[in-house]
Amino acid sequence: MKFAGSAYPAMRSLLLWSAGSCLIFLLGLIAWYEIYVTTPATGSGMATVFIPKGAGLRRIETILAGQGVIRDDPRFLILARLSGSSDRLRAGEFAIARNLLPAEVLDILMRGEVIHHRMTIPEGLTMARIAILFAQADWADEKEFLALCNDPKFIHGLGINEASLEGYLFPDTYILVRGETTTRSIITTMVRRFLNIWKEVAPENKSLLTRHQVVTLASIVEKETADPTERPLIARVFLNRLQKSMRLQSDPTIIYGLPAFNGNLSKKDLKRETPYNTYIIKGLPPGPICNPGKASIEAVLRPADSPALYFVSKNNGSHHFSSTLKEHNRAVQKYQR
Repeated sequence: MKFAGSAYPAMRSLLLWSAGSCLIFLLGLIAWYEIYVTTPATGSGMATVFIPKGAGLRRIETILAGQGVIRDDPRFLILARLSGSSDRLRAGEFAIARNLLPAEVLDILMRGEVIHHRMTIPEGLTMARIAILFAQADWADEKEFLALCNDPKFIHGLGINEASLEGYLFPDTYILVRGETTTRSIITTMVRRFLNIWKEVAPENKSLLTRHQVVTLASIVEKETADPTERPLIARVFLNRLQKSMRLQSDPTIIYGLPAFNGNLSKKDLKRETPYNTYIIKGLPPGPICNPGKASIEAVLRPADSPALYFVSKNNGSHHFSSTLKEHNRAVQKYQR
């Protein structure tokens, strides 16, 4: 087939025009993309962003845009795929500034710079109260927490051969991460912390008491005084009473055994028969009444040297200790009038 001579210049012009148009379009596309990747978001302050596990790239883009960390723009998806980061983004809770470049946001998610929360559990709380604290902070389900703390299979799997985990949830400051921390992991971490502390303070446990008895008595010591200096002496009083087969007569144990306590311990409560009423039962109650700290455990393992058998509150945070009932009664008259 032959073309007229005049057709060649026209075709050449058409091809040049098409190539030029494509180049202009391509350059425009590149400029459109570069403007996005080189322009930071226009917000201010920090955003707390939670990326759930299994979230795809489009879901992540929607979450980030919703928090003002990036602009809602398809170029973010292009950037993520071109940079090879689309399948390397981590789940979790992140603190991200609202004035970063899109690539900087992707870098934070790839490095997994999640927020680490500190949660402090004070000494002397019951496992029921600990469950409430974690539930209130949205770290655990309260019912699941307590169910696990009373689940024989779960408890024994942690190395505790007791009926519940009361006493074995070690009070400490724990680091928690959204998306990774679960009710089960919280309990496991607390019990492992207890076991590590136990190895530290009682590597051979030369006490005449079993570990469970030590923890039980330590929990009573924990509830009897907030003064660290008194704990070894409080422990000695109870150990002396146990040795002489005297009842412990500890008010905190009675309170623990009451189904509902209104804040006032009555004479009727002192006579109520429960496994934890140490005014009635001999020896230790069946288990801990709270979760004691290291100092209270050490106090039981290494008590003070004293013949004291009684103590009474002086209403100033400290106690008066006595070796005889006569001396104790005088102290009660002095401090509890």
